[in-house]
Amino acid sequence: MIIVLNGYPGVGKLTIGRALAEKLNGKLLDIHSVYNIAFALTEFRTPEFREAVERVEEIAHGLVLKLPVEIPVVFTTVIAGDSDWGKAEWRRLQKLGEARAPFCVVHLSCALEENIRRIRDPGRDGMRKPRDPEMARRNQQQAKPLAGLDARHLLKLDTTILPPEESAQRIADWVKRFGSGPQAA
Repeated sequence: MIIVLNGYPGVGKLTIGRALAEKLNGKLLDIHSVYNIAFALTEFRTPEFREAVERVEEIAHGLVLKLPVEIPVVFTTVIAGDSDWGKAEWRRLQKLGEARAPFCVVHLSCALEENIRRIRDPGRDGMRKPRDPEMARRNQQQAKPLAGLDARHLLKLDTTILPPEESAQRIADWVKRFGSGPQAA
């Protein structure tokens, strides 16, 4: 089982992802684990950055495929809009999801004021997470659609007033309906 938590910065992906992986006795691969190598050693959006991300993803996806099928893997990401880069990244996740079905997508969101409050949190610095409230405003104003709208298993969850544990429990209850392994595809 692959569970993708897709949402803009500051909606709670990592916090919910940690709680969800624990509830499901699964593994968590958050976007920062993949991107931080590229952020540390290359310039954002350069060909070198993209190559670094793709190579780290290739290694990570290979390791995911070696895990026992009964171990769910939770991913966090921000893939929205229709850029070639985003489309390619989404296809790689879908391919992994096909190999470790079921492929479950959760779109996380929250109200603008809560998003701004969360994104300003100084604790985000340690993970190289963005802290600019203008980013939250732009993301919500532009409202580019998140990847996965056509997923067979899609849950949309507004986390504005939900504590992370409750959000994780709702997602856990939802994904348990789909089982795991090849027969669940």
